[in-house]
Amino acid sequence: MAQILAPSAQWQMRMTKSSTDANPLTSKMWSSVVLKQNKRLAVKSSAKFRVFALQSDSGTVNRVEQLLNLDVTPYTDKIIAEYIWIGGSGIDMRSKSRTISKPVKHASELPKWNYDGSSTGQAPGEDSEVILYPQAIFKDPFRGGNNILVICDAYTPAGEPIPTNKRHKAAQIFSDSKVVSEVPWFGIEQEYTLLQQNVKWPLGWPVGGYPGPQGPYYCGAGADKSFGRDISDAHYKACLYAGINISGTNGEVMPGQWEFQVGPSVGIEAGDHIWCARYILERITEQAGVVLSLDPKPIEGDWNGAGCHTNYSTLSMREEGGFEVIKKAILNLSLRHKEHISAYGEGNERRLTGKHETASIDKFSWGVANRGASIRVGRDTEKQGKGYLEDRRPASNMDPYVVTGLLAETTILWEPTLEAEALAAQKLALNV
Repeated sequence: MAQILAPSAQWQMRMTKSSTDANPLTSKMWSSVVLKQNKRLAVKSSAKFRVFALQSDSGTVNRVEQLLNLDVTPYTDKIIAEYIWIGGSGIDMRSKSRTISKPVKHASELPKWNYDGSSTGQAPGEDSEVILYPQAIFKDPFRGGNNILVICDAYTPAGEPIPTNKRHKAAQIFSDSKVVSEVPWFGIEQEYTLLQQNVKWPLGWPVGGYPGPQGPYYCGAGADKSFGRDISDAHYKACLYAGINISGTNGEVMPGQWEFQVGPSVGIEAGDHIWCARYILERITEQAGVVLSLDPKPIEGDWNGAGCHTNYSTLSMREEGGFEVIKKAILNLSLRHKEHISAYGEGNERRLTGKHETASIDKFSWGVANRGASIRVGRDTEKQGKGYLEDRRPASNMDPYVVTGLLAETTILWEPTLEAEALAAQKLALNV
């Protein structure tokens, strides 16, 4: 299992040819590299300063880790802002850093920036400038201090959202007065798979082979059942530090697969928090030398896929009589099933097969406590007559701006014809 708390591989000590079997430095030895006076290292010299390379049997210790952890807060008001945006594939994340003159509290205090869109598949080479608009800020768990992560969306120089900017439309939906009055809540369950770096095979699996069948791995503990817990835990703490509304984590059904949950979040905030949590996870796996996969079916065969189940409720659903509002929302969702499926993640057809706790991609269904349905309603919601629904269709690589925006649009703003509504009601009655 990757040790993410150790110095990253590229900065670990270089092994000498004559001692290839030497043990690496212990954590105690590593911490002793911190700059401090040591009389035993003192030498007489006419120079005011002298740099010493600390030697060990295994080689020379690199001091870059010390600089990475350097706190500059006592020496300057300047901070580092990491501008983050979504690349041309719609799922890849890009970022670059800039210095800001002082700490900020709101994204509106930050300047717009730009990047080369021809290098991310988002603009032609002859007109490659794409403009970043800061939209949400989070504390930076990697640099610490007052440094921040900045979630941005992208526009042309003329101010038009580029095609991969899905946040813009979602923000329009969530700013509609009808949607605002319904205070839409989202709880998103992000599943992901950890892969071994060189072979792109799940973490903990024998290379070219398979572990035992599914069963003991879900929420399991033990070296033969849990693979990557250090990464999941590090991500959990980093998200809490950043201010992300992360609400939990767990090991998933397929070994090497994990899940974290974000929410309840209101409106556009849900997408901002999921994207930032994904970015933090990418950075942690980068340091650990493990590959993050959001493929909805990373391993073919009798293995669970990876989804991004989205729990959703409106104010009307949460109040007395809310179960009837939920049923009306489900009816609307049934009528726009194809539209939602087409926007719920690439490769989702490999996951939504009707097996492994999924519904068939071709047929809409719903049920109480039914994890094999398109939409699941919890027992508590049925019992209390109010609550929320769970859309189990989104894939792990879905865009949270698209999914949350569509759910709000379909259930709050969109109205079907009376004829279509009556026909859908009849079909749904047969599914229950």
